[in-house]
Amino acid sequence: MMKAGSMVKRLCLLSGFVFGLCTVLALLSSAGAYVSGVGIEQRVPLGPLLRQEFKDWYACGALCLGVIWFCGRNRLEPGRTTRWVLAHLGAACLFSFLYVTLTAWLVAGEPSIMNPGQILTFSYLIKKMSLHYFATNLIMYWLVVFGHLGWVYYRRYRERAIAAADLQRELVEAKLAALRMQLNPHFLFNTLHAISALIHDDPDAADRMVARLSELLRLSLDQSKPQEVPLAEELAFLDRYLEIERTRFGERLKIDKQIEPSTEEALVPFLLLQPLVENAIRHGIEPREEAGCVAIGAVRKNGMLELRVSDDGAGLTTDAAGCMKEGIGLSNTRSRLRHLYGEDFSFELSQRSEGGLEARILLPLRRKQNADCA
Repeated sequence: MMKAGSMVKRLCLLSGFVFGLCTVLALLSSAGAYVSGVGIEQRVPLGPLLRQEFKDWYACGALCLGVIWFCGRNRLEPGRTTRWVLAHLGAACLFSFLYVTLTAWLVAGEPSIMNPGQILTFSYLIKKMSLHYFATNLIMYWLVVFGHLGWVYYRRYRERAIAAADLQRELVEAKLAALRMQLNPHFLFNTLHAISALIHDDPDAADRMVARLSELLRLSLDQSKPQEVPLAEELAFLDRYLEIERTRFGERLKIDKQIEPSTEEALVPFLLLQPLVENAIRHGIEPREEAGCVAIGAVRKNGMLELRVSDDGAGLTTDAAGCMKEGIGLSNTRSRLRHLYGEDFSFELSQRSEGGLEARILLPLRRKQNADCA
């Protein structure tokens, strides 16, 4: 039922377009003939001129609809080119005959524009139009055929482009899902390692870590969660992870958050900050016995969202920094950012002049309503 309704709608639109075009051509043709008559000081009666032109062009429009229908039934396909050409040659001759006959029938009885006092008869019009307009009718027929052929190829191109875009989007989503799932066992392994370090020395702390870990796993394994979440939600997830790390390191771990309020609704990739903080703790806090600080910041900068995660540890040598960049957490972070934002992002890991490392990410500043519109 819906398919039939769609076909009727397309037919109405096509008919409206064809007869709208014929109306414009009839008016232009009438204007041209009228101006030509004025130029040679031969007054052309406007009423008969308009009637004849409209009858002529509307007859052409009605037959062109038939040509378009025939083009739909006789498609150009590989291996059928000769048959396609021969079919349209026969149809072109039939189109010319029908056009001449229909126009002559419609115009018969009208006064002649060029010879005042003469009444145009059906036989006169048939002879005149058959001789003078046969080649023109064939050209008109093939213009419609090639116009329809161009439209068919355009629609096929659009369908393939849409299908390719859908396939590309599905591929990107699959890659993002795979990258995210790689983070889950990586995060689980590291957290279980932390629990195993406490399970004998501080069983109560280990129990608390297991409880927090169950919450984190439930959130991280939630397949319904989108690839991007508001920064406030990402920070809430990070707080649960930091509870585990505070249990592990106690007073040795200090967290300094500097989050600009206007950035809390900005969209960021889910599980973006956790690997960065994990690396800061691993390389800035874990190797030393004294207390250390991990700073987390978010600000708007030149229409972008800037995220920073830094530590005040000893930093790394160039070789060690290069090895860390190839770790699962940071390499997956970079890959996810590339798939989500193309080239419209920046991810840098650098030594701080005052000591320690800093991870700096620049992302397009987007909010949920903007993402839905896009």
